[in-house]
Amino acid sequence: MTTTAQQPLNSGFGAASTAEEVIKGIDLTGKVAIVTGGYSGIGLETARVLRTAGAEIVVPARDVERARTALEAVPGAEVEYLDLLDPASIDSFAEKFLASGRPLHLLVNNAGIMATPLARDARGYEAQFAINHLGHFQLTTRLWPALVAAKGARVVVLSSRGIRFAGVDFDDLNFEHRTYEPFLAYGQSKTANALFAVEVDRRGKEHGIRAFAVHPGLIIDTGLVKHIDPAMLRAAGALDSAGEPIRDPERQMKTVQQGAATTVWCATSPRLDGLGGVYCENVDITPLVTPENEAAWATGDTIPGVLPRAVAPEAAARLWEVSERLTA
Repeated sequence: MTTTAQQPLNSGFGAASTAEEVIKGIDLTGKVAIVTGGYSGIGLETARVLRTAGAEIVVPARDVERARTALEAVPGAEVEYLDLLDPASIDSFAEKFLASGRPLHLLVNNAGIMATPLARDARGYEAQFAINHLGHFQLTTRLWPALVAAKGARVVVLSSRGIRFAGVDFDDLNFEHRTYEPFLAYGQSKTANALFAVEVDRRGKEHGIRAFAVHPGLIIDTGLVKHIDPAMLRAAGALDSAGEPIRDPERQMKTVQQGAATTVWCATSPRLDGLGGVYCENVDITPLVTPENEAAWATGDTIPGVLPRAVAPEAAARLWEVSERLTA
């Protein structure tokens, strides 16, 4: 199995760095950014910080009124309707954006769900795979002309250390023949996110489109963990006895401001010019997990790294082809 070149850059930032620290000195005036899920959690912080640097911000949202209220903190942000479980709404959003004639410089595929009970979209696709991967696949491919028009675009895909739970099961993507397990489905979708960035980059770099996958860290207070038993979070050392989040960036337990930092770095850092198709965490490209440290990586939270299966070009190409068929 071949993999992408996961070579850390010694970026000068780290696990505790914030998005505001990362954006210092970067001018995004004249740039256009779309941030899915940009009205809550780390998506809202990403949108806010990109806006402070001068970018035009567009936030697709299923709950438009909620988004407009949240984005009062981001003056000038545009809100448009989009439901990642509804293919027609994705096409409608993309068509409206393309009709505006604007290039798209930054596409941040940030929205997602985690460890939810079994649900399916209208096509019968399992919901975590449908929202976390397929919806963003369709959005990215429909917006491709605007990314090309930017003549230097970046696509950032939010993955997770949840890649450890599962690879992509190409024989049963939608849990039609195996028992549904929330974290197994989440892991599959997050591995798909990482692979998607690999193939976006391969297909896009000749057009100036580079892509990056991001593990933002474990941010308890974003709503993403609402389906997880608090007792499990306490057992994992993520919540204290009072139910409050424990902050320990070196163990990936971060604030919203720290969680958005790697996304913002991947979207804007000049250090990444000419690079792409890699998986990043703690505001740097992360190394590959080696066979000898895989067990320690999978059971701990202090060792950085990405599993080879999540950055394998062959699997990434296969996933793209399958996703094209599923979203045709």
